[in-house]
Amino acid sequence: MNETLHRLSAFTQDPEGGNPAGVWLGDTLPQADAMQRIAAEVGYSETIFLAPLGAGRYMTRYYSPAREIDFCGHASIAAGVLLGSLKGEGTYRLETAVGEVPLEASHQGGAWWATLESVSPQQRPAPPALVAEALECLGWRPDELDPDLPPVLAYAGVWHLVLAAASHERLARLDYDFDALEALMSREGLTTLQLVWRDDEGVFHARNPFPVGGVVEDPATGAAAAALGGYLRDAGLVAAPASLTIIQGETMGRPSRLEVTLPEHGGIRVSGTAVSLEPGGPEGDGRRNSEPSAAGSQPR
Repeated sequence: MNETLHRLSAFTQDPEGGNPAGVWLGDTLPQADAMQRIAAEVGYSETIFLAPLGAGRYMTRYYSPAREIDFCGHASIAAGVLLGSLKGEGTYRLETAVGEVPLEASHQGGAWWATLESVSPQQRPAPPALVAEALECLGWRPDELDPDLPPVLAYAGVWHLVLAAASHERLARLDYDFDALEALMSREGLTTLQLVWRDDEGVFHARNPFPVGGVVEDPATGAAAAALGGYLRDAGLVAAPASLTIIQGETMGRPSRLEVTLPEHGGIRVSGTAVSLEPGGPEGDGRRNSEPSAAGSQPR
């Protein structure tokens, strides 16, 4: 069987920035236990596994070092850049556990870009008891939240609890109870917390704890960006069509830039670049780093 494993960092053109992902390409997907083992060995927050189905469609699965994840945005962007560089511009279709996700690859300004279109976003009210428990895990006070962006459970492939900080200083200080937050999120079926601060109408800063994946924090989270965009649109907090920029990974030293497009209806579009972390990779001579602790997402 033909199979290759690539390493790229998504939402950046700098190997020292963005969120690294493994991208596995093969004729057929490995067994679940083999995919879990490969993802753990790669050590990044997610590895995406792709097998062709024909006509630009790919059977797709995602694994963190600790478990399978239904959908991952940054690994999808990395895959889109890789597919574009190997097969050319066009729309590829990922058959994921949550449905089909179109993935456009294009070459712009000397760099490969990928744009995913999420499944239809959903929201649920965040119960006050859940918000209070999450704030306790984070060490945040209720009065440190932005009253204009109420807490919400938001979905665009996986579920996130969105909490908006009232200040950049509050967002910048993140030192949470890993075990307690992991237990809460596992119980509630959450993939990350989407912690944000609104800089202005079109720019948000974000941080994303990911303890259920065995990772302290993600430096770029495309699925959460799509979920946030869906929440802002569907709650009438942003008038669609609109575009947002999400800045993430700054405090970790791995700055990332996620471009989010909110159409009037349907899935949310998330765009970004990616760079190879292997010498001679599709986006230049980026450096491979096999040490998970230096790879971007912070494993526990």
